[in-house]
Amino acid sequence: MKLKSLLFATAIALASSVSAFAAEKDVVGTAIDAGQFKTLGAALEAAGLVSTLKGAGPFTVFAPTDEAFAKLPAGTVENLLKPENKQKLTAILTYHVVAGKVMAADVAGIDEAKSLNGKMIDIEVAGSTVKVNDAAVTAADVAASNGVIHVVDKVIMPPEG
Repeated sequence: MKLKSLLFATAIALASSVSAFAAEKDVVGTAIDAGQFKTLGAALEAAGLVSTLKGAGPFTVFAPTDEAFAKLPAGTVENLLKPENKQKLTAILTYHVVAGKVMAADVAGIDEAKSLNGKMIDIEVAGSTVKVNDAAVTAADVAASNGVIHVVDKVIMPPEG
């Protein structure tokens, strides 16, 4: 238990030092400046969501890295970025966003959250690991002026229908 508390405290301290710098920018600017979200930035642009996520918020963004997008089957990202697939891309991206500012400490008693696209995201806490659907949160509580970013290692797909 002490190790878990120490790990959690260390993670919060690291996130706080990163977020002190990042909190001056919105969630989009913070993600773009991090350098590991180029694909996410391009997808937000293609879906027309940049201005929305630069809005007042607050937003909680489960942000897949470029590596996470690279795990998708070959051609998936290129296909989603096509104008004719804007609706599907928007549904996927808004599935990664929750209204409100949900910090890591807040997920202890939560087992699901409603995404901006209206579908529920499963949240599971096991020890020091937090998962959203089948994606692990690799960095939590990256503060932005209009919300918070939690970095995830996979692109989560909304359920069909």
